[in-house]
Amino acid sequence: MKRHLFLIILIIIVKTIYFDISIQAQQNNLIQFSGVVVTSDSLKPLPFVNILIKNTKKGTITDYYGFFSFVAKKNDEIIFSTLGYKPIIFKIPDTITQNRYSLIQALTKDTLLLPETVIYPWPSPEQFKNAFLKLEIPDDAYKIAEKNLQRAEMKERLTNYKMDGSLNYKYTMDKRTSRLYYAGQLPPNNLLNPIAWAQFIQAWREGKFKRKEE
Repeated sequence: MKRHLFLIILIIIVKTIYFDISIQAQQNNLIQFSGVVVTSDSLKPLPFVNILIKNTKKGTITDYYGFFSFVAKKNDEIIFSTLGYKPIIFKIPDTITQNRYSLIQALTKDTLLLPETVIYPWPSPEQFKNAFLKLEIPDDAYKIAEKNLQRAEMKERLTNYKMDGSLNYKYTMDKRTSRLYYAGQLPPNNLLNPIAWAQFIQAWREGKFKRKEE
């Protein structure tokens, strides 16, 4: 009985010593892995880069300035990846003598140039061209468009078309600007303006006032 008890106590002591040694070895193997991720062409910091320990779910992401820091182990393979850049794997050396390691990791742009793609509603550009040239416009739509684009029709619409919001705003601002410009002085009087009299006489000779009365 005493012998069995002695063996049990011995096994517990050996396991405790082994557990302490393994814990100490694991602690000695842990390092604080920090660094900055930059672009390879301009050395600008890359924010929000995914950093993952290979074959695990442990990792982190870089901040706005491309900085990162997390706990890793020696010989861990670290995967750096982000959209628009080629992923890269970095292996932490096992010859580190301190409990921290710093890295400046550069990522190369991954640009894909795709050929131009033109989509036609017909199987080939030739068939689309022939169908477009042979397209028949309905007579009613063509006549309506031709009537709306006549010079007399366009002039009449321009004359009778009411001002919209932008034109009313421009007219109001012009009047306000004119009042501010002549503030504190007499406004111009066209009765003493020789150019205005010349325009009036020319219009009277041409009979414009007579046509207006008619």
